[in-house]
Amino acid sequence: MQSRRAFLLGGTALGATIAVPGLLWAAASPQAVAGAQSFITNLAQQGLTILQSTGGKIEQREAQFRNLLANSFDMPFIARFALGKYWRKATPQQRADYVALFTEFILKSYSRRMGGYSGETFSVSSARTAGKKDIMVKTQIVQPGGPPIKADWRVRPQKGQFKIIDIMVEGVSMAVTQRSEFSAVVRQRGVPGLLQALRARTEKFGVAS
Repeated sequence: MQSRRAFLLGGTALGATIAVPGLLWAAASPQAVAGAQSFITNLAQQGLTILQSTGGKIEQREAQFRNLLANSFDMPFIARFALGKYWRKATPQQRADYVALFTEFILKSYSRRMGGYSGETFSVSSARTAGKKDIMVKTQIVQPGGPPIKADWRVRPQKGQFKIIDIMVEGVSMAVTQRSEFSAVVRQRGVPGLLQALRARTEKFGVAS
């Protein structure tokens, strides 16, 4: 169920960042809150368009979806957060390898699941400030024949753009969950063991298109 929810979230609300030339939002200003809500709404529309498309090759749609993912999330930030205190213990080379592997794993794991859409609808209900820098956008995904999924998207304004830095699914942070999983691996196998595990899981998806 958790993997299904993760895919629905990735599939319905990921898209290219919205940039407004010449505009730098103040952190958590009313303009930023409204912009973040519009950002997530537009991403949902773009993501659904790709998922619902039946034209062209699946590899082309995977490539489109991969680009949307890459442009929507602050992957370096999320990767560092997920590694937690072990980031400081990793060597510069290990950090570089880890960020690259983490990003590739996330991109491939979502872009290779193009067949998972089955009529879900996505709606944005509200947005509010979250701390000094971020905005939390509240959303709901309605599943045919199933209960709705509530998700809050933590969005951060960055130099006239928006980036997603976390998703709260039914109150559970996906970034915190990932950190817990990675910490367990590092405690048992060290940072090299985590890199090996990420590499193995990424290779299972094959070569990206």
